[in-house]
Amino acid sequence: MPTFDMDPYDGDENNYMPQEDDWDRDMLLDPAWEKQQRKTFTAWCNSHLRKAGTQIENIEEDFRDGLKLMLLLEVISGERLAKPERGKMRVHKISNVNKALHYITSKGVKLVSIGAEEIVDGNAKMTLGMIWTIILRFAIQDISVEETSAKEGLLLWCQRKTAPYKNVNIQNFHISWKDGLGFCALIHRHRPELIDYGKLRKDDPMTNLNTAFDVAEKYLDIPKMLDAEDIVGTARPDEKAIMTYVSSFYHAFSGAQKLLEWIRRTIPWLENRAPENTMQAMQQKLEDFRDYRRQHKPPKVQEKCQLEINFNTLQTKLRLSNRPAFMPSEGKMVSDVSNAWGGLEGAEKGYEEWLLNEIRRLERLDHLAEKFRQKAAIHETWTEGKEVMLQARDFETASLSEIKALLKKHEAFESDLAAHQDRVEQIAAIAQELNELDYYDSPSVNARCQNICDQWDALGALTQKRSEALQRTEKLLETIDQLYLEFAKRAAPFNNWMEGAMEDLQDTFIVHTIEEIQGLSTAHEQFKATLPDADKERGAILGIHNEIAKIVATYHVNMAGTNPYTTINPQDINAKWDKVRQLVPQRDQALIEEHARQQNNERLRRQFANQANVIGPWIQTKMEEIGRISIEMHGTLEDQLTHLRQYEKNIVNYKPKIDQLEGDHQLIQEALIFDNKHTNYTMEHIRVGWEQLLTTIARTINEIENQILTRDAKGISQDQMNEFRASFNHFDRDHSGTLGAEEFKACLISLGFDIANDAQKKTGMMEAEDFKTCLISLGYNMGEAEFSRIMSIVDPNRVGVVTFQAFIDFMSRETADTDTADQVMASFKVLAGDKNYILADELRRELPPDQAEYCIARMAPYAGPDAIPGALDYMSFSTALYGESDL
Repeated sequence: MPTFDMDPYDGDENNYMPQEDDWDRDMLLDPAWEKQQRKTFTAWCNSHLRKAGTQIENIEEDFRDGLKLMLLLEVISGERLAKPERGKMRVHKISNVNKALHYITSKGVKLVSIGAEEIVDGNAKMTLGMIWTIILRFAIQDISVEETSAKEGLLLWCQRKTAPYKNVNIQNFHISWKDGLGFCALIHRHRPELIDYGKLRKDDPMTNLNTAFDVAEKYLDIPKMLDAEDIVGTARPDEKAIMTYVSSFYHAFSGAQKLLEWIRRTIPWLENRAPENTMQAMQQKLEDFRDYRRQHKPPKVQEKCQLEINFNTLQTKLRLSNRPAFMPSEGKMVSDVSNAWGGLEGAEKGYEEWLLNEIRRLERLDHLAEKFRQKAAIHETWTEGKEVMLQARDFETASLSEIKALLKKHEAFESDLAAHQDRVEQIAAIAQELNELDYYDSPSVNARCQNICDQWDALGALTQKRSEALQRTEKLLETIDQLYLEFAKRAAPFNNWMEGAMEDLQDTFIVHTIEEIQGLSTAHEQFKATLPDADKERGAILGIHNEIAKIVATYHVNMAGTNPYTTINPQDINAKWDKVRQLVPQRDQALIEEHARQQNNERLRRQFANQANVIGPWIQTKMEEIGRISIEMHGTLEDQLTHLRQYEKNIVNYKPKIDQLEGDHQLIQEALIFDNKHTNYTMEHIRVGWEQLLTTIARTINEIENQILTRDAKGISQDQMNEFRASFNHFDRDHSGTLGAEEFKACLISLGFDIANDAQKKTGMMEAEDFKTCLISLGYNMGEAEFSRIMSIVDPNRVGVVTFQAFIDFMSRETADTDTADQVMASFKVLAGDKNYILADELRRELPPDQAEYCIARMAPYAGPDAIPGALDYMSFSTALYGESDL
């Protein structure tokens, strides 16, 4: 469909205004002209871009990426350009600008030295030149007045319109417009109510220009492209800027001519009745017509209406002003527009009726053609592979059951074939109708229809031939079917018996006792007794197969297929029978070897059990003896230590028996023996018991040695040591390390009540409550605070238990002689260098930091005759420390 708002350019460069005459590139170097062009071209571009909801601010910057340049061309041309690139890289921008330049050149415009790179680089000179080229092509070239066009046509139009006005003499597009009267005259000629021309003065160009520009912007929708100062302030205004501005007035006032040109372009398109062959093409024509009705015609209807309103208003104003009526040139009267519009409406109505009739015709043809294609496609899909199927020789190697299945399948196919007869007839009828309606693609339809009919005849002949072959083969195969069935009935159970026998003979047995292997040997002997009867059954089954082979050879039946009732064949039966005969002696040998292995395993079990049953009780006995030694108080600590070391020596000397047992256990593990009914002891039990025995004897010896060291260091007598041990052992009753209510009661009884002698094992440690009970029983009277202080001494790690060693240390400190105040004073005197006072620095130098600060904080200043500043009284501090005075 053509563009409706402008005449398509025919591409002849001779019809285009030569650029060389109107584009002097050096002129752009004039700052005043460049400024005028920037303003004018920017306003002109925005007058079109605003229709797309955007605008530009800087003409050489905003066109650099090519996006708004492409949009401008789409708006002013009404055509769609190629899809722009949305990337931000230089290559994307150059691509977009090139698309715009290619579109301009496609309209017959010769771009001289204007390249995409200059536009992308923001070259102002080239950008302005490019915009001027666009203005020439799309705003000025189509102007036509009395056989003149473009620039000359625009100038002649201006001269004709301003001729009646005084002081207006339009000869060019520069100085003739400096006083502003030319712009005012154009407005007054077409819209006299907007300007009071009689009040304008030629010597006041600023007022004239501002009046014209403001009125044009407010009432004529012509954007302000220049400022009055730009024109008045230059000796010769820029021609291109003035032409651009004036062309906007032309397009604003030349409504009748533009509308008539649009009608003249549109009517031939509407009168074109060339039919299309496809529905798609006709639908595209209908879519173009709808676009015309929805998008292109409504603005023209509004233009026609506005044209009539403006013409009537103008005539009324002229009549009221006693001025001559406005007479448009010949062919541009309102009546001419109305007549042309009536022709447009008639062509439009006839075009729409023709479109609908053609669509209905093509719709009928497309429906028939689509119906033909669908039915043909369904039929061709159904027949695909049918000839190959009917020519197949599959029945020659088929079994009887397969032959019967093939016969049933063939009968079903014959029914299906008969049912498809109607479709073939329908396909032929549709093809005939398409020929009668002169369908454009009738040759291909006829060829396809003929192929379908030929193939249909071939399928009928092949169907009959296959039916006869299947029936003949069925009779031949029925004679041997019973023999196949008998073979299958007897071969299946015999085959299962052989497979079960092979599975049993090859089964890997796992036994752990002699009884188990003897049971397997008995079952194997029973199996061997059944082999003669099995061999007779094998011979009978093979005889059936031989009879089948004899019948096939006699009647020359092609028996390429196998027995339909079974997959078992004589070769399989013989192979499996041979395998069974081979596995029997192998099983005999495996059972003999396993029997010998189980006898050896039993010997290893008894050997290990005999030693473990001795070593286990021995370790337990030694553990109990060591426990009694550790709590019984027979003799001195040295006697106990000597006794324990003798025990340790005897225990160590027992190690070879443990090693011997380890060797026997290794043999058991290597033989994969997992249980032993002859003993309850495992090697792990023996190892743990042995390690506990060694640990216990070593720990007990260490405790006795520590007790001897403590006794000698603290000067504790043997009787005291025995007393400490008796008290400790008595309250550590339950081996759990806790002292409950009943145990506490026993502690009280120990202080004077009758106590039952309940011998229990001891751990060698007391928990906090046990220790407290023990202290009270020994005569200590203390509250919770005092007991907490003592616990911090005997249990510094706060684990909650008191060992016997800690107990001895505490009791030895409590029973040992304490230092006296004199001894402490003598120590301080040594630290002070025999002085009667001591200094803080001396305390910090000689004592740990916390002790030094403790003494400094509590020592009073020294007041003796030999006192010096900072002297501290260590004598009074020592006396107070041991209760002999108060600090």
